[in-house]
Amino acid sequence: MIEAVRTIVQEHKSYKKQIFKLAKSDLIKTYNGAALGWAWAVVKPMVTLFVFWFGFTVGLRAGKPVNGYPYFLWLVGGFLPWFFMQDVITGGSSCIRKYKHLVTKMKFPISVIPTYYNISHIYVHFVLLAISIALFATFGYMPDIYLLQIPVYMLMMFAFFVVWSLFAGMLSCVSKDFHNLVVSLSRAIFWLSGIIYNVNSIDNYWVRLILKFNPVTVIATGYRNAFIYKVWFFEEPLDMCCYLITLIVFTILAIRTFKRLRKEIPDIL
Repeated sequence: MIEAVRTIVQEHKSYKKQIFKLAKSDLIKTYNGAALGWAWAVVKPMVTLFVFWFGFTVGLRAGKPVNGYPYFLWLVGGFLPWFFMQDVITGGSSCIRKYKHLVTKMKFPISVIPTYYNISHIYVHFVLLAISIALFATFGYMPDIYLLQIPVYMLMMFAFFVVWSLFAGMLSCVSKDFHNLVVSLSRAIFWLSGIIYNVNSIDNYWVRLILKFNPVTVIATGYRNAFIYKVWFFEEPLDMCCYLITLIVFTILAIRTFKRLRKEIPDIL
């Protein structure tokens, strides 16, 4: 495993300039050719938020203010990281196969592909974060000191999903069924991750504990703590411990998978 880690680090050092160039190229390719262009990066999330706000507030009449904030802003706080995570849960599991030409024709290092794929999506996240802060300000809730912890949760989110993309991306190269399974489970992950409800309000302690081993839950809750509940990340030691345990487990799985499949994947693709 140590040799595999050394290989991954070396590949990232050798291709550090190409990582950002490819991330930019991937981002441009995603929105190039569409009539609205870059506006789709904002339109799609806004439509999703409106649908959920309308469904819960107007339809079910359950969208009550939370901690003094309108329900719509509460939704924004949780959906903001979800838009990134949703894309890389499914897209990350197919990123190596999607860019197989880099592996088969250019001998591009496999471990670097998940990194630049996630960077291309984090650019969009920065834009949505700026829009979200402006939206809160429009409603009269100006940025405060608690938003300084957003980079912490952003780093946690990026770190886990780079590891996830390497692990899932390599397995999907071996079996398309694995990618299909991830796509099928992505909707379940959404409903079980506290995106549209507060996990901490669940009465059963063991259910809350199990859900907190899901990084999506921890990160969505963390964003809401920064925007809505005004709680620092170090005031949630259980959430941090659960996240770290999950990150370590998936890092080990990713490294072992990389070690075992790195030489075989070019032939498989």
